[in-house]
Amino acid sequence: MKIPRIINYVYLGAFCLCMSWAEGNAQNRDFGGLNRYAKENRELSQPGKKEQRVIFMGNSITEGWRNTHPNFFKDNGYIGRGVSGQSSYQFLLRFREDVIKLSPMLVVINVGTNDIAENTSPYNEEYTFGNIISMVELAKANRIKVILTSTLPAASFGWNPSIKDGADKIVSLNNRIKEYAKKNKIPYVDYYQAMVTGNNRALNPAYTKDGVHPNSEGYTIMESLIKKAIDKAL
Repeated sequence: MKIPRIINYVYLGAFCLCMSWAEGNAQNRDFGGLNRYAKENRELSQPGKKEQRVIFMGNSITEGWRNTHPNFFKDNGYIGRGVSGQSSYQFLLRFREDVIKLSPMLVVINVGTNDIAENTSPYNEEYTFGNIISMVELAKANRIKVILTSTLPAASFGWNPSIKDGADKIVSLNNRIKEYAKKNKIPYVDYYQAMVTGNNRALNPAYTKDGVHPNSEGYTIMESLIKKAIDKAL
């Protein structure tokens, strides 16, 4: 009698483990994060004829911006579409849902940190840069203006300490984005130069708590730069 009971416990444990794995796996199927703002997007009406809708496309830096300085977005009518941890590959997947379908006049794109931190795959600058170009081309095809911004400085990534040359890769990617923006007459906002410090090209400690994400003071610096660019572009 004891052996069958033990077997039953084993089966029950295995069943629970499988169900737990299936649930977690189902949650991870939304690789692009299309469900993150699905409800907000449905509730957002199409812009009126005089509305100059602006969307901020980004990762946790953009998501944290909206959470830290909500009034910057609310007072200016800006829409934040940042998803923590995302790379440019995921931006591209949700670009239609979180940008094109919302019919903005302009999109601000901030990308690169999580590509270089290798959140989704080994870093390849050519692929990341290609994803940025694809987003620009999608925006232009839908008559949406674009502002490209620099990747913020970071000397290291706390969640992936194996990346030792992140600072060099950020500089290289920023140079390429800046050159592309100039060649294609796209406004480029350089957060990097305003927020970098030291020979290790780190994010200024006055503007961050973890070396990657801006604090309130850091976002204030970014706002002073991007607001001017948006007003000029519109």
